[in-house]
Amino acid sequence: MAWFDPENVIAVLTAAVGVATSAGVLWYERRVPRRKRIGYRVQMDTPIGSGVSQGRANVRLGLFSETPDMADATLVLLRVENDGSQSIANDDYTGRGEQLHGLTAEFTGRTVRGVAVTHSPGADHLMDHFTPAAGLRHTGSLIRLPRVPLNRNEHFKLLVLLTGSHVGSPIRVTGGIRDGEVTPNQALRPDEKPPVFSRSARIITVALTACVVTLASIILVRNAPPPPIECAPGSLTVTGSTAFGPVLDAVEEQLEEKCDGVRIEVKARGSAEGLRRLAGEAKSRPGNAVVAFSDGVKPSAYTKLSETPIGVSLFHLVVNDHVRVRNLSLDTIRRIYRGEITNWNEAGGPDLTIKLISRDADSGTREVFGRRVLGGGEPTFSSRDCTTKDDPSVPYIRCELNGTQEVLDQVASVEGAIGYSELRKGEDLRGLHQLAIDGTTPSIDDIDASTYPFREIEYAYTYGRPPAGSPAAGFLDYLSRGGGQGIMLNHGHLPCAMPKGTRVCAEG
Repeated sequence: MAWFDPENVIAVLTAAVGVATSAGVLWYERRVPRRKRIGYRVQMDTPIGSGVSQGRANVRLGLFSETPDMADATLVLLRVENDGSQSIANDDYTGRGEQLHGLTAEFTGRTVRGVAVTHSPGADHLMDHFTPAAGLRHTGSLIRLPRVPLNRNEHFKLLVLLTGSHVGSPIRVTGGIRDGEVTPNQALRPDEKPPVFSRSARIITVALTACVVTLASIILVRNAPPPPIECAPGSLTVTGSTAFGPVLDAVEEQLEEKCDGVRIEVKARGSAEGLRRLAGEAKSRPGNAVVAFSDGVKPSAYTKLSETPIGVSLFHLVVNDHVRVRNLSLDTIRRIYRGEITNWNEAGGPDLTIKLISRDADSGTREVFGRRVLGGGEPTFSSRDCTTKDDPSVPYIRCELNGTQEVLDQVASVEGAIGYSELRKGEDLRGLHQLAIDGTTPSIDDIDASTYPFREIEYAYTYGRPPAGSPAAGFLDYLSRGGGQGIMLNHGHLPCAMPKGTRVCAEG
């Protein structure tokens, strides 16, 4: 029966161990009383008298060379701390005597000559207890310590000057603690590094780890790895943004080479056209067979389209090489496109008529340019050949072309021309060059901190959320989280799934 498969047995045993462990911890917390405990340890025991010698040369190292009764002087640093699970109050000490005290430190065979006290950081209040009136005194080999309240992990130290015996003679701290004990220290030493676990904790951890590893090993051995999620078989049409077109073409090539049964057709003809096609065709095509990419968010009329932010696209302005201008202010660009500046000599350039080479109304790049740079739409169409005005009533020459490559070719060949494109399209062409806007240029490296305005988030749209296992879901998964991230970077786009891209995409 499937119930007795090895992985099921291991899973049940793991659950049983976990439940038993939790029950045992609860029982321990409720039934086993917590102990109060004061621990102590000797942190230093060293000779400092004049009788100390070093090596064959018998070098004198003592600090009391002229004090004979201190020839055998030693210095001890004794640490006393609360290393139990509960705080210790003044009335937890049970010592009795003429003067009530808390603990007694005994230095066998030695005589206490002096005591200095220090405390743990942040526990200045402890020093109020170390006074003769509170019970601090020493006679012979004993130091009577007052009743010092100690929170968990608080400590104090005694620096004791002694005479009368050698280093290493026994040192003990005794006293009574209600529901507790005084014992040589069991807490971590200062030079020990946490985490340090109890033996029972280590056994439980090892047992649980062994169960989980065994279960995982059985599952891995018995189940062959499923095909990559991006390899959902079927047909898919990808349309929309021409700025994102090179990325889509590269993803199509990689997925069709990698996955059997996957057929992808890329038709990047503009963001607006892609959204119209998706809204019109997706209703009649099952399995979300169309994905449209748009530079920026969709119009509000497309209420049934679901969006997925994919990456950040950068664009730039380009001008013909006869225009020796490398930078324009945002205000100057807007005045040029309003027709207020019609000759380059009014913008620091040569005596050439400005010719505006633009995209058609379906272009997402044009929409981004109008919204992000111009703060509105572009002016009306005025020229069919991009060199002369068909409408003499307008002050500017402006033509519209269908594709990015046509815009770049026209800007490169027409003196005085200015246009725009996605960043990577215009990097290697001759006859034109890039314009900075207010001194800033587009760069993926500093996109999260730059004020460069000509950029936009690239969205993928589907008719509703694509179901898991559909070609659309596989394509988007590969693009946003798989090998598509590298393709986007290579084409000048920043993936939203990368840390820097996540911040920019979240800001919208």
